[in-house]
Amino acid sequence: MLGLLVSSAKTSFDTMSNGIVQGGAKIILLDRALAHYGPETKATREQMKRALAATIEMGWPTQKTGVPALTAIERAHGMELVHEKLSELKPQNDAQRQALARAQQMVADISQTRWLLIEQGQNQLPLPLLVILVFWISLLFVSFGLFAPTNATALTVLFLGACAISAAIFLVLELSQPLEGFIKVSSAPLQNALRHINE
Repeated sequence: MLGLLVSSAKTSFDTMSNGIVQGGAKIILLDRALAHYGPETKATREQMKRALAATIEMGWPTQKTGVPALTAIERAHGMELVHEKLSELKPQNDAQRQALARAQQMVADISQTRWLLIEQGQNQLPLPLLVILVFWISLLFVSFGLFAPTNATALTVLFLGACAISAAIFLVLELSQPLEGFIKVSSAPLQNALRHINE
């Protein structure tokens, strides 16, 4: 049971991590498409850079804010502002029309990825399941303790078993909240994208 829970939580964590990697790559490609459009996109690229910096600060704050990272990211609307700025552009030739269409598609993809990650992050471990699991494991260890001989070896084995089970439950709880706690997804892909914008 614990193995299945750890595997499920790890899958959720990996989905969030992969989404952030893909988002970072799409932002770099969007910046390149805007650069190909021409100097008219300078304000849009600056807006995108500010939006990305704000998203990084919300998801991986340098100081505690008291607001969960997922909630802060959900409230962010930087890419909507980028989309509005793109709709104000008036392409003059086919190359600009193609670059604008590519950029608008990428903005739509980034927004979709963002909302998929937000929805994925809502999948928390049900509290009743966790309570029942802890109760069940506690009963197992009580029964082991009743029938085990009272010596140092049996006590050591029971203690190590309890530590292993506790560590597994800790992993499940940590991995099911990929933007909070000790084990977080890395912001490196977004930091890398931020460095590449306007290069």
